[in-house]
Formats: sequence, structure tokens, C-alpha cells
Amino acid sequence: MKLALCKKSDTAEIKQLFKQVFSDSEGEAEGVLIANLAADLLNTTEPQDIFGYLATEQDQIIGAIFFTRLSFDAPVEAFILAPVAVKTSHQRKGIGQKLINFGIDQMKKKGVKLLFTYGDPNYYSQLGFQSIMENIAKAPLKLSQPEGWLCQSLTGDEFVPIPGNSKCVTALNKPEYW
Repeated sequence: MKLALCKKSDTAEIKQLFKQVFSDSEGEAEGVLIANLAADLLNTTEPQDIFGYLATEQDQIIGAIFFTRLSFDAPVEAFILAPVAVKTSHQRKGIGQKLINFGIDQMKKKGVKLLFTYGDPNYYSQLGFQSIMENIAKAPLKLSQPEGWLCQSLTGDEFVPIPGNSKCVTALNKPEYW
């Protein structure tokens, strides 16, 4: 398996990956929704505000992950991990964790201080994320499952509350994702 930065030319294959994975696990409507999110992230986000990474085998994409800028009223270098997918036939082999850990290492190298995600606390806690309350760091939109708002300090520093509001990239700024 190879891990590498994704390119805009990978958009169609990445979109198909997210559609297949999320359709298999959550139903076709969710597959279409998340596939469109992945394509929108690639097509509408400024290059300095997005980093996407791929897991490939024999030149086929088997996994993908995105990190996009999360801005706060206070100055802090933060990104959000979302979405991530591993081809259904390749799940439960540690590929997702390797892809996430690779992405986290890349974010550290870029000087990112805080990494957020919105997902399953049981899964992401294995990767160093901790549940946080919105009085510590406000999510960009209303959370349908507040227990899924998670953060990880990439500097090893203790997490201190971030005052004010947050803003995500335009493609992610839709209530259906939150």
C-alpha cells in the first residue's frame, strides 16, 4: 500500500470511492451526499485550505482522507478531518488507521496545532482524539450528535478553550454534514 497526496485529477475516482463506501454502510442517499462533498472539497476549496491523501494498491485508490481549514475568531492553526473512506472490500485491515495517522503526521509537519473531527468517539479516541464540549471550541454549525465533536492537539500542549465562533470551508458548511 502506498500513501500519497491526492491530485485534482483523482476527483472522479475519489468521488466513486466515497459513493460506494457510504452507500454500502449508510444507504445510497448518504453515499451520494458524501461523494458530492468530496468532489466539492476538491473543486471549490483554496489549495492552502485543503490537504487530501490517498491509500493505493496497484495504482487503484482504496482509501481517501481530507483535512480542511477550520478558522476561529481567535488565531489558531486548526484543520478538520472529514471525510475519510476505505474501500469496503479493504476495511478491517488497519488501512483507515494508517491513512489517518499518515494524515496526522503530515498536518504536524505543516505546523497545524489542532485537529478536529466529527465522528465516532470510540473509533477516533484510538487515534488520539478526545471529545470536547462546544464551550471549549465551538463547531461551525449545530451538531446533531454533540458527543461526536472531537479534537487532538498536534503539539502535545494542553488544550485550552478557544473563544468565539468557528468557520469551516464552504463545501463543508452545510447543515446536512453536521
